[in-house]
Amino acid sequence: MIKRVRVALLALLIAPLLSLSPAVAQDAPSGPAITGTLESPGGEGLAGVSITVEGNGFSETVTSNEAGEWQVILPDTGAYQVTLDVSTLPDGISLTSEDRAVTSATVISRERPKRIGFPLVEGDAPAAVGGGGTIGGAGFWGQAAQLTVDGLAFGLVIALGAVGLSLVYGTTKLVNFAHGELLALGGLLAYFFSVLVGLPILVAIPVAVLASAFLGGYVQNLVVWKPLRKRGTGLTALLVVSIGLALFLQYLFLFLFGGRTRILPGFAGQAGINIGPIAVTPRDMIAAVGAVVLLALTFWWLGKTQSGKATRAVADNPALASASGINVEKVITTVWVIAAGLGGYAGIMFALSNGVSWQLGVQLLLLIFAGVILGGLGTATGALIGSLIVGVFIQLSVLFIPSELKYVGALVVLIIVLLIRPQGILGRKERVG
Repeated sequence: MIKRVRVALLALLIAPLLSLSPAVAQDAPSGPAITGTLESPGGEGLAGVSITVEGNGFSETVTSNEAGEWQVILPDTGAYQVTLDVSTLPDGISLTSEDRAVTSATVISRERPKRIGFPLVEGDAPAAVGGGGTIGGAGFWGQAAQLTVDGLAFGLVIALGAVGLSLVYGTTKLVNFAHGELLALGGLLAYFFSVLVGLPILVAIPVAVLASAFLGGYVQNLVVWKPLRKRGTGLTALLVVSIGLALFLQYLFLFLFGGRTRILPGFAGQAGINIGPIAVTPRDMIAAVGAVVLLALTFWWLGKTQSGKATRAVADNPALASASGINVEKVITTVWVIAAGLGGYAGIMFALSNGVSWQLGVQLLLLIFAGVILGGLGTATGALIGSLIVGVFIQLSVLFIPSELKYVGALVVLIIVLLIRPQGILGRKERVG
């Protein structure tokens, strides 16, 4: 009977994604390549738009197909410049700002193409932000102020994932390398409910969060982790299982969803509201408020509710908590549901600005680990503080290094913390061995 329930729940996990469009429409590139998809804010492909890729003595111009997809096969890896010909855009469609027509791309893999996106908006392009490399005309400090605000918003995305990862580790001691796929699941479900089902985006988002909490939390724990815990599987084996599960889910998303980056409707290309040298879009403000509310509710639950206190007891000493009458399995299930819900909203928040693809979780997993390790593994408060620091550090780093390298800062933070203070900002020293 239990096996039948697991099979039924697994089918329920896969069913919504089967309605998504099939896998990549373009042929797989035979060598290093740069690819992309041009879509209107409503999600329709834009055909006949010219894209030019130059660099390393190479130059080629291609046009997008009916689905808005384009691809350039490169002679070798390296740095290239990608230029969109704005004169070929359809009437009523423009870039969010004129300076976004040219971008740089560093291709490092011969097997995996580099994807490039151009932010598009309906109507005329808003005035370019700043001039001569400044933001709002305020020079270096104006850029720093804007990037700090952007970093705090990005830090909230990392924090949502990091707090969930930290809660799971605290109660199960599992270092879950599949946690990033919870973020991807949230973004994909938001696209499914908003575009394919046709729900208004503000309705689709909470529905997607609830679905992520159920499918990514309750079902995943019931089907995968609970049976392994009952068998007494060791932590090293569980870590390996989480890596395998991450790879499986990534390629399941690729098979069901395709390789294109999809834009959530209604939020692409919003004009910013200027507050001094800072510009903030309504989309980002709403998403940030939602993140703060969810994090506040999570910390209130941990500190004030009976279930939250039981969770802290299990994290401190599972055997003693069980002997005291606490249902440890019920606590772990609750933690998985909350972690998946937070991760799902983090994926949606990231997708609102950057679109959603099957690689969304891979893009953010390292940053989540950096935030958790910086704050202290197993402490929710530390995960929040560490994630905000990582988010701001990453964004401010573009003042000094190319934007393509900004995520390297997360690796630097990771290495420095492990060398100097392995327990993190709020972590406790523990004897190993």
